[in-house]
Amino acid sequence: MEKRIPIAIGVRLTHAQDPLASEAELTYTDNVSAHGARLACSRPWQIGEVAQVTSLKDEITISGEVAYCLMLPDKRYFIGLNFKDRRVTWSAYCTYSAT
Repeated sequence: MEKRIPIAIGVRLTHAQDPLASEAELTYTDNVSAHGARLACSRPWQIGEVAQVTSLKDEITISGEVAYCLMLPDKRYFIGLNFKDRRVTWSAYCTYSAT
């Protein structure tokens, strides 16, 4: 269990299988840990799908597997992503995780 930091980071969300064919969604994180993040999004994702998340500030892309998808009352979704093989190196996360 890793410490989650409640931080909104602007990101671009796409499917990893074909990021050029899928429409990118500009969205934000709800919280971030060293190996995962929860993101708001406009459509449901399936558990096990692989997403690419690119921080808008740093242009650093991390691929993650969808661990869960939660529908919100306003018909938006939160998805939980697991970045198994990579640590989050986005500058905003690094700044707040050090405190």
